[in-house]
Amino acid sequence: MTRVRIEIDDRLTDKEIVIRTPVYDADVKRLSQQLQAADKVQPQLRFFKGDTEYYLDVHDILFFETEDRQINAHTVDDIFEIHYRLYELEDLLPATFMRISKSAILNTTKIFALTHSISNSLVEFQHSQKQVYVSRKYYKPLKARLEERR
Repeated sequence: MTRVRIEIDDRLTDKEIVIRTPVYDADVKRLSQQLQAADKVQPQLRFFKGDTEYYLDVHDILFFETEDRQINAHTVDDIFEIHYRLYELEDLLPATFMRISKSAILNTTKIFALTHSISNSLVEFQHSQKQVYVSRKYYKPLKARLEERR
């Protein structure tokens, strides 16, 4: 049985959440990640195409990728520019996004298929012909994240 207890302490300056558990298992890990994701303020990112600014829901983004020193955001059927660096996006985006190479961050909820090979792995997305490669360094963390989704 899980108990929830809230204590109010006016001496605190920041909120603190403590999880007490007999074992660190998948449920505790998932709860911790959900709490951390909920704590992140959803950024209102601006996307650009030519002279037009777009305000998209970040959950519609399949992946972010660098191309010629420019960061592009890929949706199912379009590409937009964004004026952030990948390391900045890593801090701004919800926990459903993760780095998969030096040049890409993807939305793990949009993954349809993952094909593994010796040098790299290929990610395919739902309802799109777009693909992106995962480097060897990031394959195991991505695979673990996908296993957690089950």
